[in-house]
Amino acid sequence: MASGFLTGKYRTKDDHADGARARGASQYVSTQGLAIVDALEEIGRAHDASIATTALAWLVAKPTVVAPIASASRVEQVADLLAVARVQLSPDEVARLDAVSAWTPPGGSA
Repeated sequence: MASGFLTGKYRTKDDHADGARARGASQYVSTQGLAIVDALEEIGRAHDASIATTALAWLVAKPTVVAPIASASRVEQVADLLAVARVQLSPDEVARLDAVSAWTPPGGSA
């Protein structure tokens, strides 16, 4: 879950002031990283799901991911982890997330 970045909790450099996890997530704050979180948020809204739940559903939809690993540091975060069992993304939604997250090397194409 990119050190918590894919929960939508960290969207600005100011969100990364405290804690090792926050500092780890700060590496993902970029135009592309924020576009991924925005897409997760929009798709999640269509499923009445949080950004974190939608990110996990995206991983579950990937045939190469055997078991997504996520953790909760607070009890109230567990509900988002368990909610992934009720969210199934459409092929179009998975393709949209794949496209927005595709890495392109600087000055070239992938």
